[in-house]
Amino acid sequence: MASLNKVTLIGNLGADPEVRYLDGGAVVATFNVATTEKFTNRNGEKVEQTEWFRVELWNEQAKVAEKYLKKGNSVYVEGRLRTELWTDKEGKERTSLRVRANTMQLLGSPNSDRMDEGYSEAPRQQAAPAQPTPQPAPAERPRQQAAPAAQAAPAPRRREPDPVPFESNSGDDDLPF
Repeated sequence: MASLNKVTLIGNLGADPEVRYLDGGAVVATFNVATTEKFTNRNGEKVEQTEWFRVELWNEQAKVAEKYLKKGNSVYVEGRLRTELWTDKEGKERTSLRVRANTMQLLGSPNSDRMDEGYSEAPRQQAAPAQPTPQPAPAERPRQQAAPAAQAAPAPRRREPDPVPFESNSGDDDLPF
């Protein structure tokens, strides 16, 4: 039987990432991601429910996280759940879940949240009004003098988000749903 351990999150960072450089040269970045669900309950009250996830990135992605991720950034994270066993101060064994991410992408424009050392703001330029291009008159229509067309400012261009990289699951897509 096939199995799958995959987590996909889109949320906001609760704090700047904590980055550690290990003895063997490995780098690990850990941070919390909050996802918020908004809905109306049976009584008609609007409810906001937030879940927190502990995420870790390794090596090159950890370096990217250190450079670009800041508290409040929106982020896309894809990875798998890992169970951690640890002992608390009272000596009790505890279990926690952590998302070991293999894909991370910063969402939104770099300048939308705040300016940091990883980003530079390009000077904003005013778009020049579009100049009408002369159109040849069709041969079959009589020439008429048209009223000058009102020149509207071009609509601002929206930046399309970068596509999320597709990662195959080795052909095991015989999921029961």
